[in-house]
Amino acid sequence: MPRPEPIDLIPEGYDDARAEEQAIGVASFILSLRARGIRDTALLRAMELVPREVFAPRRFTDLARTDIALPLPCGQTMTGPRTVAAMLLALGVAPGQNIFEVGTGTGYVTALLSRLGGQVFTIERFNTLAEGARQHLKIVDADKVRMEVGDGLALRPRERFDRILLNGAVPEIPEAVTDHLGPGGRLVGALTVEGAPRLVRIERLQEGELRQELGPPLRLSPLVRGVAETL
Repeated sequence: MPRPEPIDLIPEGYDDARAEEQAIGVASFILSLRARGIRDTALLRAMELVPREVFAPRRFTDLARTDIALPLPCGQTMTGPRTVAAMLLALGVAPGQNIFEVGTGTGYVTALLSRLGGQVFTIERFNTLAEGARQHLKIVDADKVRMEVGDGLALRPRERFDRILLNGAVPEIPEAVTDHLGPGGRLVGALTVEGAPRLVRIERLQEGELRQELGPPLRLSPLVRGVAETL
């Protein structure tokens, strides 16, 4: 009795169609950022190559390439791409710079900083998010990242960085954080002004003084001190 021929459960051309659909989604994502005024070529390239869907919660994968914030475990939020782009533009990362990131989250912004050429040290207060971020960063081969679970707003003696990114809003920028800025260094985050977060950029001048500039409103969650005890 002849053996039955195997049934092909995957339609012919399925993988090609799926790849084409993903490519269209990525192109649309980048075009939407350009339409919102994000024109920096290196940043757009990084946001094209770092797949946000890898870092998004699985149930929201289909929304990963849209300009919306996504809910995360531990009551946190994955910041929307346009806000991320605005902060990274203000930060002005150059290859080889030492970067301190406070608030790793899923690791998406961490991966972008690494793709832009930064040597990244990132701190997350929630162990649950940090463990997930480690796995995500392995998937995208972000190999220039050092990660810790801890309080990113606490002082670390003798640590100096070219760039500091605060992934959240604070009522004031702690001196313990600005002390980590080397000469010519720059910090970007969000400062809560009259109840609403606004982009803030702080630069350490060559003379050692700090210069602060406020920018437009940002949609960012509060950045909390300390280390989470249970999550």
